[in-house]
Amino acid sequence: MTNPNNTRMKKLLLLFALALLLSRQGYAFKPASNDDVILHAWCWSFNTIRENMAAIAKAGYTIVQTSPAQRCVTEVSRDKGGGNQLFGHGKWYYQYQPTDWKIGNYQMGTRDDLIALCKEAKRYGVRVIVDVLPNHTAINDCQVEADLDAAVGGHANLYHANGFTEIKDYSDRLQCTTGQMGGLPDVNTENPDFQHYYLTYVNDLLACGVRGFRYDTAKHIGLPSDPKDPKSPQNDFWDVATGRKAVKGLRLAIPADSLFIYGEVLQDTNVKEKEYADAIGCVTASALGWCIRHALEGHEWKANEIAKYCHPAAPSRLVTWVESHDTYCNGHESAALTDDQIRMGWVFITARQFGTPLFYSRPDGSSPQNTWGNNIVGKKGNDAFRHLEVVAVNMFRKAMHGQPESVSYANDGQAIMVTRGKKGAAIINISHKPQVVNLRTSLRNGKYKDKVHQDTFFVSRGMLRGTLAPLTSYILYR
Repeated sequence: MTNPNNTRMKKLLLLFALALLLSRQGYAFKPASNDDVILHAWCWSFNTIRENMAAIAKAGYTIVQTSPAQRCVTEVSRDKGGGNQLFGHGKWYYQYQPTDWKIGNYQMGTRDDLIALCKEAKRYGVRVIVDVLPNHTAINDCQVEADLDAAVGGHANLYHANGFTEIKDYSDRLQCTTGQMGGLPDVNTENPDFQHYYLTYVNDLLACGVRGFRYDTAKHIGLPSDPKDPKSPQNDFWDVATGRKAVKGLRLAIPADSLFIYGEVLQDTNVKEKEYADAIGCVTASALGWCIRHALEGHEWKANEIAKYCHPAAPSRLVTWVESHDTYCNGHESAALTDDQIRMGWVFITARQFGTPLFYSRPDGSSPQNTWGNNIVGKKGNDAFRHLEVVAVNMFRKAMHGQPESVSYANDGQAIMVTRGKKGAAIINISHKPQVVNLRTSLRNGKYKDKVHQDTFFVSRGMLRGTLAPLTSYILYR
């Protein structure tokens, strides 16, 4: 007679072995730790990031995200190239107009520079992730390099059938995933020859020491459930990009569950937000950023939406931000907010239990009156990324590992507190006036001293009381 306990044990061992095999082959995503903190070193060159790695690590960042590393345009109509301005003669967005998928461009540096950066980052326990953009090429497609055209079997094979037709309805999934966006021709990301060429680039980044990717315009690359372009027999790009599938014998060199990969999936009508999270691993919580900026601008906190991270996907699968380089640069949607206001929002998202917060590094010398600051590509951004309150909440996040969150509001939403179990709390005054608060909390009774300002708060019978200075945050834990 078979022992039922032995049978169950064999089944469990078989399931464990299968899960291990799938994980090694990139078929499973490891749950996000939600302890990481990303610095988006926007437009810093590889060498600039390397030179500032000690400061980045000391400020509590565990991941640094670079701008795109692939070859890009150096000149466009009326700009003959060679400029080094963020906006003017040069322009930051040239990095987002690929001409070939090989490492190195005049804004970021060389392959050797990237290798040196990754080695330095590893010394400090920081991972480097690179912004990648397989969805489109340069606006002037004649600038695409010959090697790329040859690799895909000719220039026409590089693009979708609809690749030069401008998107008119972003809620139409066929248009959204196969059409031209803002003049950028749409690459046929389902062409196996392109997939092989692109994956060779990604694997070269991994060989340099890169340990993750941010996928630009991810919602413009089709999911298996999306309609297919006439040139695309199947929408399998995400299976290839995340290692679930090989293409022409080539597979992602490192399993996806050992990397940090997320997609820029901006929330809008008919965007398959949860499906993208399942396909890629993590996605952006752009609506949460809007809600927080809305509150910082003096409007109401959308408390119920914010409590759910303004997203249908699991909050552990989200990359959160107060602003991104797009909200800052494109129309300057967030540029009118001061560094102090952005910092208050940052403390809020970073103190929370879930999501992986991303801090966008604004240009050095910038202000609401001077968006571009010193206006030099490759240089370090301003020092807001290492403000003492920013550092304090970055450290708080790691110290609160696994502690459940609760969010409370006071004084008509001018004061907010994120409590993490019975262990700690972050208190934020988003107003320009002092606030006296009396907030319900799960912290144990006693006296607490803020980590930065050394101000004292008291907890008694489940209520926390104290006084908050204007646009100031406080980090409390023992």
